[in-house]
Amino acid sequence: MDRHIPFSRLHNFRDLGGYPTPDGLRVRPGRLYRADSLGKLIPGTPDWDRFLSLGIRTVIDLRHPREAETSGRVPSHPSFTYHNLSIEHRPYNQAAQTPDVDPGPYLAERYMEVAQDGTKEIHGALELMAEADAPLVFHCASGKDRTGQLAALVLSLLGIPDTTITEDFTLTELATSALLADWRARNDGRTPTWPAFGRAPASAMRLFLASMNARYGSTEAYVTQALGMDAKALSATLRTTLLEPPPTTTPNLTYRKATPDDASLLVRLRDTAALWQLARGITQWQPGEKDELHFRTRMQEGEVWLAYADETPAGAWELWWTDPAAWGPRPPDAGYIHRLMTTPHTSPPGTGRHLLAEAESRITATGRPYARLDCLASNPRLRAYYESAGYTVVGEQTAKDGGSGSPYAVTLLEKRLR
Repeated sequence: MDRHIPFSRLHNFRDLGGYPTPDGLRVRPGRLYRADSLGKLIPGTPDWDRFLSLGIRTVIDLRHPREAETSGRVPSHPSFTYHNLSIEHRPYNQAAQTPDVDPGPYLAERYMEVAQDGTKEIHGALELMAEADAPLVFHCASGKDRTGQLAALVLSLLGIPDTTITEDFTLTELATSALLADWRARNDGRTPTWPAFGRAPASAMRLFLASMNARYGSTEAYVTQALGMDAKALSATLRTTLLEPPPTTTPNLTYRKATPDDASLLVRLRDTAALWQLARGITQWQPGEKDELHFRTRMQEGEVWLAYADETPAGAWELWWTDPAAWGPRPPDAGYIHRLMTTPHTSPPGTGRHLLAEAESRITATGRPYARLDCLASNPRLRAYYESAGYTVVGEQTAKDGGSGSPYAVTLLEKRLR
């Protein structure tokens, strides 16, 4: 599941459904959405039809009224109510910041200002969420800062862990290039002074959540002390409305070899997995490291496979027939598995193991007796995962050159296939 719902004019419209809670529930899909400005919707267009098809009954616009006046608000329609709750009382110009401004601390400070200034409006937004018995969407201009802050609050009240809240915040990174293009189009082709414009670094949300805990003790305490609400009752109501048990059955996975037309999908899958890692302090992958050309090249020189749950992408992997950078010259006795990735939170349980098994079966079909792979030597969690899947550590390459120009150490793992 790609959380970004595709629109032509909207770039950051996302479903918050599917995130798991520690007690075994999940956010109900199709009930709570976050978005960039809905003022870009135009009646009579496919975008408008798609928006109405979601069954949304409540729209919360977190922008200042003057933003809605100058940039437009969501068109009126009898199927939903519109509420303008401007939670930001001290406007600031991100695009004009100088390159030396660190986005993490800077954004976290602005979010704390909103948390302190916008209590009346945040109170109102949370009340609307608690009262809603049908799909609801909340949005600001880019769907990043004000929207991200409100998303953090409601997800925290639902019991979603901070790492997942941080991950959800960073998913705006998948829309950054489009948001930046929109800004340039509105500003005569100029480029923002601030290189971090449109970015959503994990550090910003981590620092904001840490600041909230330091000042109030917890999200619930903030809701009680600053918003004057019964946090326990609010949390219980939101959980009843927005959480559900996960499905008791899961679809079978199907597989197909990727084609060049799938390159953009593969980039998005990898960048999504990279953001999942970074939200948890894992620095193995970075968004943007592998572009469409990378995946097309891997298709020419080896194989790339996609996994689907029903018709929804659930994961992918690369299969190489040589890997001299990590393993040196070898006889043709193995397949080398790279970039094994699954869709966070929405792929069926055990998808990673199923993908490994499918890759191994493809290697076996070629008559090669070994499956090989490597992982960063500094990632013991991933090493343990592969060891539990039957792989054995057989060495270490201390200076693998993966093409980035910065050699790194990897652990080499091998599995004898039947």
